[in-house]
Amino acid sequence: MKSKDGRKRSYYVRQLWDGKASIDLEEIDADSLQALGSACGWTLAHAHARTGDRFAIAGYLGKSDAFDRAVARFARAYADQNDADYRTFLETLSL
Repeated sequence: MKSKDGRKRSYYVRQLWDGKASIDLEEIDADSLQALGSACGWTLAHAHARTGDRFAIAGYLGKSDAFDRAVARFARAYADQNDADYRTFLETLSL
């Protein structure tokens, strides 16, 4: 965004309260869920990138895909754990 003096500036805005929007996950189709996940991931990554020196972080991570693969492994393991926890929760309800 350009300011009145013509210089380009970036602004970071945080929301104090939730906007109360929601997505009906029972009705969402696969393409919309993919788009929602991408938007949420981008937003979270962008917010976290603002908390540190992105150039230093990029230098630390290097050019390999090792970090990407580690995050993907973690995400799969986390999803598996979430599924197991939900199954346990459902079993507890039926006791």
